[in-house]
Amino acid sequence: MTDSEQPSGENEQLRQEIEEVGRRASRTIDLGGRALVIAIAVFVLLVGLILPWMNGSSGLEVLIGHETGKASMVPRLFSLTSVLFGVLASALTLVTRRWVFAWVGAAGGWFASVDGILAIWSRQSSGNSPGVGLIIAVVAMVAIAIQWLRTAASRS
Repeated sequence: MTDSEQPSGENEQLRQEIEEVGRRASRTIDLGGRALVIAIAVFVLLVGLILPWMNGSSGLEVLIGHETGKASMVPRLFSLTSVLFGVLASALTLVTRRWVFAWVGAAGGWFASVDGILAIWSRQSSGNSPGVGLIIAVVAMVAIAIQWLRTAASRS
């Protein structure tokens, strides 16, 4: 090998390493202060799942099927989607910091938020008032969805 070939090979190797770092960086997100906001909102959502949602039953009891009947299907769907997208997807995204999981959290969070609003409406239209836990859970889920959407959309 001549001296003129050596730097060229080293430059090529350095270029490949830089490209690999760029590819890895493009798949991850930097959450900054949003991580704390999301973590607090997830905690509030968990508190909302413990508090009463309907007929004295907590959100977790609604999730496992303690409350049955036609009027409990939408709140039950909300309890499932809020746990899946609000808690599990948020935890997965906070740990892995993967951009694609931020989009899953955003899309699923908005689905759960709409479902939560429908859960409140279904409780009111059936003649029963929604419990404080259901209202807190819906507000927390909306906050989580907003934060994940802002995070996912901020990718440059």
